[in-house]
Amino acid sequence: MSAPTVRVLLTEDVAADAELEVRELKRAGLRFTHRVVDQEDSFEQALREFAPDVILSDFSMPGFDGMAALALARELAPDTPFVFVSGTIGEEYAIRALKNGATDYVLKSNLVRLPAAVERALADSRARREKRRAEAELEIARERLTSIFTSLPDMLWSVDAQTGKIIYVSPAAQDLYGHSADAFLRDESLRLSVVHAEDRARVLAAWAQLKQAGEFEIEYRALRADGSERWINNRGRRILGADGMAERFDGLARDITAQVESRRRIERLSRIRELLGELNAAIVRTRERGPLFQEFCRIAVARGGFVLARIVELDAQGKAHIAASTESDPSLFQAMVDAYNRDPQGASSLFALALREARNVVSNDVAGDPRVPNRDELVREGNYALALLPFIMENRVAGVISLRARERGFFDQEELRLLSEMISNMSFALELIAKQDRIAYLALYDPLTGLPNRTLFHERLTQAIEVGRRSGSLLALTLIDLERFKGINDTYGRQAGDRVLQEVARRLREATGDVNRVARLGSNVFALVFHGIESAEEVARRLEQAAARFFGRAFEAAGRELRLAANVGIAVCPDDGADADALFRNAEAALKRAKETGERYVFYAPQINARVSEQVELENRLRKAVEHGELYLHFQPKLELAGRRIVGVEALMRWNAPDGPISPAKFVPVLEQTGLILEAGRQAIAAASAVYRGWREKGLSAPRIAVNLSALQLRRASFVADVRAALGAAAQDGGGVDLEITESLLMSEVSDSIRKLREVREMGMHISLDDFGTGYSSLAYLSKLPVDTVKIDRGFVRGMSENSGDATIVAAIISLAHSLRLKVVAEGVEAEAQAELLAQLGCDQAQGYLFSPPVPAARIEGLLKTL
Repeated sequence: MSAPTVRVLLTEDVAADAELEVRELKRAGLRFTHRVVDQEDSFEQALREFAPDVILSDFSMPGFDGMAALALARELAPDTPFVFVSGTIGEEYAIRALKNGATDYVLKSNLVRLPAAVERALADSRARREKRRAEAELEIARERLTSIFTSLPDMLWSVDAQTGKIIYVSPAAQDLYGHSADAFLRDESLRLSVVHAEDRARVLAAWAQLKQAGEFEIEYRALRADGSERWINNRGRRILGADGMAERFDGLARDITAQVESRRRIERLSRIRELLGELNAAIVRTRERGPLFQEFCRIAVARGGFVLARIVELDAQGKAHIAASTESDPSLFQAMVDAYNRDPQGASSLFALALREARNVVSNDVAGDPRVPNRDELVREGNYALALLPFIMENRVAGVISLRARERGFFDQEELRLLSEMISNMSFALELIAKQDRIAYLALYDPLTGLPNRTLFHERLTQAIEVGRRSGSLLALTLIDLERFKGINDTYGRQAGDRVLQEVARRLREATGDVNRVARLGSNVFALVFHGIESAEEVARRLEQAAARFFGRAFEAAGRELRLAANVGIAVCPDDGADADALFRNAEAALKRAKETGERYVFYAPQINARVSEQVELENRLRKAVEHGELYLHFQPKLELAGRRIVGVEALMRWNAPDGPISPAKFVPVLEQTGLILEAGRQAIAAASAVYRGWREKGLSAPRIAVNLSALQLRRASFVADVRAALGAAAQDGGGVDLEITESLLMSEVSDSIRKLREVREMGMHISLDDFGTGYSSLAYLSKLPVDTVKIDRGFVRGMSENSGDATIVAAIISLAHSLRLKVVAEGVEAEAQAELLAQLGCDQAQGYLFSPPVPAARIEGLLKTL
């Protein structure tokens, strides 16, 4: 490509000189076109029209001075190079010309320099033009970048790698942090103080990573000057200098609050969807309300991201109760529940509002919500958002689900939509469970009375039989048929009859305390099971007691009092049947005989009926005897073997029935079995104390009177109080009464029995251990028992004169008792040889027919008068 043609403007008044200059340029091979001017106006015109690339000008011209041409050129074409070509310019003027903007000067006497001067001037001109162009472009780029930096929402920053000082912060700092860029440059501590206190450690660690690894990226919370909180993404990298050393750190900080909130919202919605999925799975596998509620609360916290989940249920009367909760201390919320139950319309909690208006109630900023009365407590626990979501069953509010979250603004519309779907599924599941429960209930329970029906009772009877078989105990099935019940329906109507049946069922439940033991089998037939019985007599006794509770009080029908009675058929397992079907058949056969004969109850085994009838009759008579105080005491003296004087007496219970005396061996066990021993024992203690006081009042040397203690008496929690009440005002010195207990009586609840005996001993009573030697554990406890005397069992006394082994046992008992500083009494002494041998062995006292049989108090009184 050929060089471009250069436009040369010659300012010369001598044509020959101009020709020489042109010739010299041509000789140098310069491609150019030229124009010659010698006047100011033509010079100015040429500058505008010819637009020269270079100006060659004489210094001294008659009509147009060279310095004037230079000034005009600098004004109109400042970038065009101006070279003086003159024969008269001196050094002083040359310097002046160069200062005024001339590019160079050439003497006419040395025109050989002219081409080089022109080329150099043109090159300098091109360089200046390129520089100005580059500077202009750079300025444009700088302005463009400044505009970009200013408009960017992200903050650019730069930090000196050596000093750690901030050297640049873009204007976006104001929007991100609420502080100007200049504020960051003035205050170096500001870049850390704007970081949330909980995130500062992570930010410092990120800066340390930047210095080590050369780059970092971190998300943290920033606190703006106005107190608001923003999420910032900050990333930076190390910039190296020409020497390979770190020169600075450049980076960009961006506000990602919207992205974080969106991300968290997506995470929350994902958790809610996961919660919805897990709840639906729980609904499929869980068929009970309670476990379903507990599972929901667990899933809500574990999967849903909530800090608390609670379900409050309303019962049929509209009373609220906490059905399930994940909180450790429900007392605060329980107070709200109690307030709602007291006044549903006046309660001020959000929980009450959700129940009353049957709508979702949300507080996305608990700390600032005046509707939340306990907001201070909730905020301290880290709970900032709250949702109360009622669930509906059968067109009524059945309860409310309470969910708490730590983040403000947690519950948005999309989340509430998913939660509402979840509540809808929960309501559907609860309605399904209720229907299934109703179907199952009707299949197993009598809808009128709420008692188990025949199906369920048969199943539970089978289980009870198996338990009894493993434990070796008896079980009795009793079928109860209400007499003349059809007449109640016919006379007063079916509704009245239903109320009577419901009352019978209620009394059965109360009497047994266990709905699994009772059932309604038919219209007016009920079933009752007795577990762990020892004999048929016990069944009859318990039936008698139950009948008193069932039918002792009148029933009401149509405003009138009715008296009911029943026939009962009884079958005992395993004798009358080893399985439920056989037991049912035989109990029904016994009930049929009872209805045919009119007897109150009939056992399936005929031989039992006579025995039981006799026993029941005895119990009834004995009960009346105790109630009327017909039992009385006989007394058998205890004698000191050394001097044969009376030192005590034992009170023995007697009963003289209308048809003659009845042996204590026959009626005392019945007292124990029926519990009548409690009252009879109280009467015995009171009677013995009265006899003792009577002897003292007559001036006799009254011996203390020992009364036998029953296991039932000792096991009562009120035993000590019962004894004190029996003694009444005579409790001082034990009222002259001592207590005799047997070894077997102490073998259960030993520590409790010892405590009770110590208390009555502190009242002044003495304690004797009866029938000593017949047990197997007494020696282990003898040193701990609060006893004063041991009594050798009559079996050892009877055989000791004939059997050396018995004599050895008696001797050992006496030795052991004396080592423990206890008195020894021998029972059942009937021969003088026995008395003499006992005295030789060191026995202290004896009682038995050798000295006196049990006699009335008057006979003892007579003996005392002879002393």
